[in-house]
Amino acid sequence: MRTVRTLVTAALAGAALLGPVSPTALADSPSASASPGGDTAGPTEAGTTFRTAARFLPGQQATAEGSSGDYLYWVFPADTGQRPTVNASVTLPDAALRRGPATWRIDVYDGLRRRQPCMYGVQSRTAAKETATVELACVLRPVRASADAWANDPLPGSYYVRLTVSALPDEDLGQPFTARIGVTTLDRSGAHATDGSLAAPLVPGATTADLAEVETEAGRTTAVEAAAPEDGWSSGWWSDRWLWTGAGAVLAALAGIGGYALTRGSGRPSRVPPAV
Repeated sequence: MRTVRTLVTAALAGAALLGPVSPTALADSPSASASPGGDTAGPTEAGTTFRTAARFLPGQQATAEGSSGDYLYWVFPADTGQRPTVNASVTLPDAALRRGPATWRIDVYDGLRRRQPCMYGVQSRTAAKETATVELACVLRPVRASADAWANDPLPGSYYVRLTVSALPDEDLGQPFTARIGVTTLDRSGAHATDGSLAAPLVPGATTADLAEVETEAGRTTAVEAAAPEDGWSSGWWSDRWLWTGAGAVLAALAGIGGYALTRGSGRPSRVPPAV
């Protein structure tokens, strides 16, 4: 009975250490909300190139007005362990002014201007002539702390969103439209954690010297610091994998104690009643 109590105690202690499993750890829904995330106001204009992209933060809504045929650019930061979801809503001109359907598209690029594929979401959609709005979404892969040089894995740094119409009647070129862009992030650090980390986030125009200046000269704004999320860039060494590793070590120790108690109990000589 003492052995059974030891094993039960070990199991209960392990369950308490691991805690309840969050729903996001059990399942990853492939669906993405089509409405831009966040309620905080962001920039009201967009850039027309990568260099002039309008910066906003996850949780904000960026808006802009443009003409059909323009390329609109925004940029936002994504840190280690985050899985960004980009949502876009395009309000089209009145149907009476349009000649036919139009296909709208969003693309996302990292700090090296590598196009990042979407895991889920409707990245391109064709709007009929009578359609008033177009909803687009792109769920990116989780951002990793480091990756091989040949890989196209998303890394911490700046991410660019480009919105444009890819197909429409020539007569509809130049017609005005309104766009809203939002980004939400989901923490996926433990399942995609890596042992290494970048010397500096992938921020265009920034170098490793910029990161050193941020660490040594408090209050000085550099390209890395200016492009950081609200709570700054993470170092990349911490993830919830450390919690699971520590819990596994504790469970292994408890299992060893239980095995020792079981072996010790079975190795004792049985008591022989004295002869009468």
